[in-house]
Amino acid sequence: MRKRRLLIVGCGDVVRRALPCLTRRWQVTALVRSFDPALRAQGVRQIRGDLDAPATLRRLAGIADAVLHSAPPPGEGNDDPRTRHLLATLTSARSLPRRLVYISTSGVYGPCGGERVAETRRLAAATGRARRRVAAETRLRAAGRRGMTVSILRAPGIYAADRLPLERVRHGDPVLLFAEDSYTNHIHAEDLAAACCAALERGRPNRSYNISDDSDIRMGDWFDKLADAFQLPRPPRVTRAEAQTRLSPQLLSFMNESRRLDNTRMKRELRLKLRYPTVDAGIEAALRNPPCSG
Repeated sequence: MRKRRLLIVGCGDVVRRALPCLTRRWQVTALVRSFDPALRAQGVRQIRGDLDAPATLRRLAGIADAVLHSAPPPGEGNDDPRTRHLLATLTSARSLPRRLVYISTSGVYGPCGGERVAETRRLAAATGRARRRVAAETRLRAAGRRGMTVSILRAPGIYAADRLPLERVRHGDPVLLFAEDSYTNHIHAEDLAAACCAALERGRPNRSYNISDDSDIRMGDWFDKLADAFQLPRPPRVTRAEAQTRLSPQLLSFMNESRRLDNTRMKRELRLKLRYPTVDAGIEAALRNPPCSG
């Protein structure tokens, strides 16, 4: 009996963490811009192509039973032509993939004033990067109504031992006073990778999932935890008005989108058991097994 065929579009850090699980269960093909020896060593077949050049995608039509799509949208505009090009190719074949899992962002909810946010909340993206994700989600949902089981994973801040914002702490960038601070959400890269594997098996049709850990934490406290764990000075606390003059627009946009993600659906439907249920567990693991330098 042959393995099911999986097409990966976007081979970033999270998807590479998922490959040991995926290659056990699937015959994996990846869309790449250039051949990667590391992928070949893991048994991943590679097809060269570029989501910005639709003519290079023709070989993807009809080759997969499922698709894991983690390629980001372009860096500007309010649309995601890359997802449009991918879907046009997939739907041009006689045989459609039965499943498609897409890694999106919790930024699609927009500012939420610290409220608890479930997947049923109306989307209100407030930034260009989030609006591009909404555009991708909308197209994917439309494709899901034509026969594919589409599952959307909305991820917040992704971290791991080698993905901690320690340079920001070392630089002394300020955080907000507790009374003015925003709630922030996190997911360890290994847990997001596990969520991809789970969604490919158990994701429900046209269903979105908040892929977030159980932490209930404000942004300043997150940076305080990092500073304490790595024996660095805690960042200074400032008012929101002061932050406007000292931080980049991108950091300020994150501070304005205060929300607490409800991950009940993730646990109930995907049956995902978090390896790192809180940022404390993730930081502790990073201290035990720091990433190799150089």
